[in-house]
Amino acid sequence: MNKTLILSCVLAMGVSACGTQVSQAKENAPAKHATEMEQTTQTIFKASDGESVYSDFYASAQGKEAPLILLFHQAGANGRGEYANITPKLVAQGYNVLQVDQRSGGGSFGSQNRTVKARGKSTIYCPAYADMEGALHYATENGYTKIFAWGSSYSAALSLKLAGEHGDSLAGALAFSPASGKGMGACAANQFISAIKIPTLGLRPSSEMRPPGQAQRELFIQQGLEYFVSEDGVHGSSMLDPSRAKGDVKPTWDKVLAFLSAH
Repeated sequence: MNKTLILSCVLAMGVSACGTQVSQAKENAPAKHATEMEQTTQTIFKASDGESVYSDFYASAQGKEAPLILLFHQAGANGRGEYANITPKLVAQGYNVLQVDQRSGGGSFGSQNRTVKARGKSTIYCPAYADMEGALHYATENGYTKIFAWGSSYSAALSLKLAGEHGDSLAGALAFSPASGKGMGACAANQFISAIKIPTLGLRPSSEMRPPGQAQRELFIQQGLEYFVSEDGVHGSSMLDPSRAKGDVKPTWDKVLAFLSAH
């Protein structure tokens, strides 16, 4: 499998996610760090409904002593594309990162969604929650004790659901432009806010702070959660990417890193 290494074999020998890919992995191949700017540590784990989910793991030099961030992408996208300019900065700050390709996604931002490719087609948004539950279970089973869920647009809404239903397993959640439109169906973001009991940060660009965005911010505040408006931001996690944002990303990064370090 060339330089590809299945992380599930590195972190937890015998985990079923390794499957037949163990024999294909390069024997004794060392784990790569994100600072090398290579996405060679591919991980396949099981969603909560048993489906296979592709992802990439980036290891902190501090190992499992460092927090793990679960990165979930927005609609039509994939982890490698949306987080290409975000993951390296997180790892440079000392975080482990699991960058997930959910079953609802595609080829936006110039990369392929491997989970969608393996399934043959993308799904609607709500079923992707099983992938996110699977990512959290995978992380806890492999010994990570400080875990953050990080979602973008539709997955931001589902990250709020994850925070409400699995808060005992999370240190916190970050929701970038959490979606509450009609397209979300039964997974619209706002219904999940009242169940959240853990530190949570919602973020939106100023361009999205029309009445629905303002109403969502009020729900966060009423629940004792944090909400940040990015003046130069764009939709979803892309508000942190200088190649996509409309201006200075530093204030938004400062808020995100302060939140992570505080919890």
